[in-house]
Amino acid sequence: MAASKSQPVELGFAEEAPSWRLRSEQFPSKVGGRPAWLSASGLPRPEAMACARCGRQLTFLLQLYAPLPGHADAFHRGLFLFCCREPPCCAGLRVFRNQLPRKNEFYSYEPPSETPSSDRVESVCLQLKSGAHLCRICGCLGPKTCSRCQQAHYCSKEHQTLDWRLGHKQACTQPDHLDHPVPDHNFLFPEFEIVTETEDEIMPEIVEKEDYSEVTGSMEEVLEEELDSMAKHESKEDYIFQKFKSQVALEPEQILRYGRGIKPIWISGENIPQEKDIPDCPCGAKRIFEFQVMPQLLNYLKADRLGKSVDWGVLAVFTCAESCSLGTGYTEEFVWKQDVIDTP
Repeated sequence: MAASKSQPVELGFAEEAPSWRLRSEQFPSKVGGRPAWLSASGLPRPEAMACARCGRQLTFLLQLYAPLPGHADAFHRGLFLFCCREPPCCAGLRVFRNQLPRKNEFYSYEPPSETPSSDRVESVCLQLKSGAHLCRICGCLGPKTCSRCQQAHYCSKEHQTLDWRLGHKQACTQPDHLDHPVPDHNFLFPEFEIVTETEDEIMPEIVEKEDYSEVTGSMEEVLEEELDSMAKHESKEDYIFQKFKSQVALEPEQILRYGRGIKPIWISGENIPQEKDIPDCPCGAKRIFEFQVMPQLLNYLKADRLGKSVDWGVLAVFTCAESCSLGTGYTEEFVWKQDVIDTP
């Protein structure tokens, strides 16, 4: 997916898909499961995958395949978003960017096949082409090894303990135990493919207004439903929330909005970041808005099944305006969380 200031917004929707379509070699956009890492080297270290608030390991939330036309070093480009699902925190968020040129050591120069091959393996792959091992629980880098079998890998002692308790203790000494399916550790979110649709093809243009006071001065530019909303709601807070609802209403199942360099739509007038709140990239370039995760995604995560209280109003991701070259490594970008504000 790709968008710019002059291009329409792309909406993302969650759909079930066969597992082969969600593998790294298919360059997927997806929700849940384990990350389908882009580059097989330079993965974030476990300390980078810890919640900045509570210190627990983060859970993979979603990834987007977002190449940049005209950027040779970003022919392949992925954004990976992780969240904390450990109560009472359930608040930590981290997002990483990775990009590769078309000619690289991990993927064919030609596009991947659109049909599954007869030799596709459906089991979980926990070792990358680079040789890096992945954690059996979360699918992130697993530098720790089971001291008994020396074959099971983990990102942390916490995840090793969880796997030991849920079956590895019994299977560890069996010679073929790694050929067995990886058990459900009740840690990952349900897995879906993210498919996109252009917003302008399904809803009329909505005129952007930066200043609430401008709206009353030029009402002829506002859609009729927004005028009705203004007549019923007196406060700026109510207006912003009603505008959010009206913009989402025509496609209520959208879980994501992508538009690099455009402005996000906020669910509340509270806690909207100013330019000074968005840190620059370490390369020195400004960060710009790239995509936002909508609250509708929560319906797909089955958070109640997990017994967790993951929640948000909007998750807005900002990335380096230059999409600076990083070799094959992953660099952390910035995510802003806006919660739902209860209105009287």
